[in-house]
Amino acid sequence: MAISQRITEIQATIGSFSPPRPDLPDIVRSVSFDQALGQAVDDLSLVDSAGSSTASWSAAGVPADLARYGNGEVPRTELIDVAGTGHRLWAPAGKAFEQLLTDAAEDGVSIGITDSYRSYAAQVDVAERKGLYSQGGLAATPGTSPHGWGIALDLDLNSQAQAWMRANAGRYGFVEDTPREPWHWVYRK
Repeated sequence: MAISQRITEIQATIGSFSPPRPDLPDIVRSVSFDQALGQAVDDLSLVDSAGSSTASWSAAGVPADLARYGNGEVPRTELIDVAGTGHRLWAPAGKAFEQLLTDAAEDGVSIGITDSYRSYAAQVDVAERKGLYSQGGLAATPGTSPHGWGIALDLDLNSQAQAWMRANAGRYGFVEDTPREPWHWVYRK
């Protein structure tokens, strides 16, 4: 979606929070800020010009349709099982990763998953076991990990798979974004 079109939509949404004008229908005047905001969040799942689903992100880099839950508090119903592995991701990330797995397999590359969505409690556990990244460990501060939004994966990669990911993962929206963790890939599309 073009930035100017999104700005126009945001301006229109903000304009709906103005005091009601008498010439507006009752239904428009009866919408509260909370209702309008909730609808705006629900409407953030858009379709691009090619007809494929595009995800919307908050300014903080959080999937907009998950932001209302909180990091590590995403309900199971908002996540999908990835390729029958038992690992769960936010639907756009999961679908993109399933296509990535299919294409990698066609190239003779095997990619395994060792971790995916993490609840807040699981993030606390990982931080206790592996230490905080900011202190030389391998865990994000609980409540800040992209695993808590269902957009990160830890992968089991041999050298061929690592090379394939580095050459191809960007086409599927995945980036290797954490120094010292070549197994950690995050969906950023």
